[in-house]
Amino acid sequence: MSPPAAFVESVDTPITTLKAKVLATETSAVSGNAPETKLLDAFANKWDDFKFAPIRESQVSRAMTRRYFQDLDKYAESDIVIIGAGSCGLSTAYVLAKARPDLKIAIIEAAVSPGGGAWLGGQLFSAMVLRKPADAFLNDLGVPYEEEPGNPNFVVVRHAAMFTSTLLSKVVSFPNVKLFNATAVEDLITRPSQSGPPTIAGVVVNWTLVAQHHDDHSCMDPNTINAPLVISTTGHDGPFGAFSAKRLVSMATIEKLGGMRGLDMNRAEDAIVKGTREVTKGLIIGGMELSEIDGSNRMGPTFGAMTLSGVKAAEEALKVIDQRKRECAE
Repeated sequence: MSPPAAFVESVDTPITTLKAKVLATETSAVSGNAPETKLLDAFANKWDDFKFAPIRESQVSRAMTRRYFQDLDKYAESDIVIIGAGSCGLSTAYVLAKARPDLKIAIIEAAVSPGGGAWLGGQLFSAMVLRKPADAFLNDLGVPYEEEPGNPNFVVVRHAAMFTSTLLSKVVSFPNVKLFNATAVEDLITRPSQSGPPTIAGVVVNWTLVAQHHDDHSCMDPNTINAPLVISTTGHDGPFGAFSAKRLVSMATIEKLGGMRGLDMNRAEDAIVKGTREVTKGLIIGGMELSEIDGSNRMGPTFGAMTLSGVKAAEEALKVIDQRKRECAE
């Protein structure tokens, strides 16, 4: 899951430096000159005497659980909760964490492996297509791409995993971000407002394996994370898809879902990006989940709208976060 070494850079590394390193790596690969490494020298021809440092099994458990419970305690009060660590949610977190290192950002992902459908392109094909101007996001990440011969309107990342692993590694490297994967959002926390629908004030969470078995096991009470702003990017309808959108209906915050329309890339991608917004106080929705509310078209096997919806979600969050934090403090 780790990205190529050339892409593991400080989050503040200038774009030009990243481009230069990507170019240098590609040049070395073409010329056959592998980057110098000392790793083999450290182990080569020494395997007969090889031995790991001693450890007690309990030390492994304590090293993991201590840090996890510290994170649970720290992020029980977060500034922003992002539901879903797919391409839209991770893009949102990337932009937000860079812009506001003072914010505590918790990402809740139901799957064991973050990334959603962005590890592969459409129908399990490996290449990822992004329509311009979403290539600007790739430039910022430092992910190389190819121009399509004869078509200047989109670019291609040769393997989607290169995009996803690079984005994921950068997001989890931010000190103000915590990713809780294998964790499902079961409900939204609400607060009454003086007029209109309730304000969203956080999320109710549980282990995903528990959430999937409420029907055949006795009740297992969930946990909570308070936050003045929640950003939901759970995708279109599915096991956990469009969760917040559907919950708004059952809470009578909105009357009904618009229902995702059929595939139309030209309509869908513009609509998803432009429609990304705070749909009710304290809740921003982006990505394909938004199509379920607005009744916009299915996006299809391109990912430009997902990344730029994440950029717009971050922009919308930056507009309101300080006001929402003040309101929660009152």
